[in-house]
Amino acid sequence: MYKKLVAEFIGTFWLVLGGCGSAVIAAAFPVVGIGFTGVALAFGLTVLTMAYAIGHISGCHLNPAVSIGLCVAGRFKKEELVPYVISQVLGGIAGAGILYLITTGRADFVIGGFASNGYGVLSPGGYSMIAALITEIVMTMMFLLIIIGSTDEKAPNGFAPIAIGLGLTLIHLISIPVTNTSVNPARSTAMAIFAETPALSQLWLFWVAPIIGAIFAGIIYNSIFANKAISK
Repeated sequence: MYKKLVAEFIGTFWLVLGGCGSAVIAAAFPVVGIGFTGVALAFGLTVLTMAYAIGHISGCHLNPAVSIGLCVAGRFKKEELVPYVISQVLGGIAGAGILYLITTGRADFVIGGFASNGYGVLSPGGYSMIAALITEIVMTMMFLLIIIGSTDEKAPNGFAPIAIGLGLTLIHLISIPVTNTSVNPARSTAMAIFAETPALSQLWLFWVAPIIGAIFAGIIYNSIFANKAISK
């Protein structure tokens, strides 16, 4: 269990540092920035690389919503859920902390939103709370369906990390303008702590919506597509 928790900590650390780091440092870099497309790809690459690196150790959840969705689908042991979530949140905060130390090393750097998630005035495109809620629920649901389906014992072997990484990339391409894309409560919590905006006051949505979406996905897959649950 210890190895699994360390793996989840490191994996979530990398997701926040790599994904959010690309948004904070490189997205609007003077002259040539990577933009939304680059940030979306960066998030996908963090999951893809960690899936191959630690998937055989912890399953590479890196996300409380993923752990919850897999639990509902019968793919993850309930007794391991809370320790996984704690490791993921701590790993995310560590990643955000390192990113904070790096970015504040530039004299003219402004923390601002610090790649945090939000709706209304904190939404990149000015989208409402309802729009953000729907987006996060649906995107997380689809993300979990991709994860559960691609890791099914009947799915092609060895390709799950690619499907999951590309799935997360697509999700970001769709939803960065709406919420700055969460689908991950650990990622949202980590960045909101360091943001200079009221991101913490909106953090509830980025826990509630992804969890609802994950539960929907677990129920859908387990009741319609799966033959039986793997674990109880």
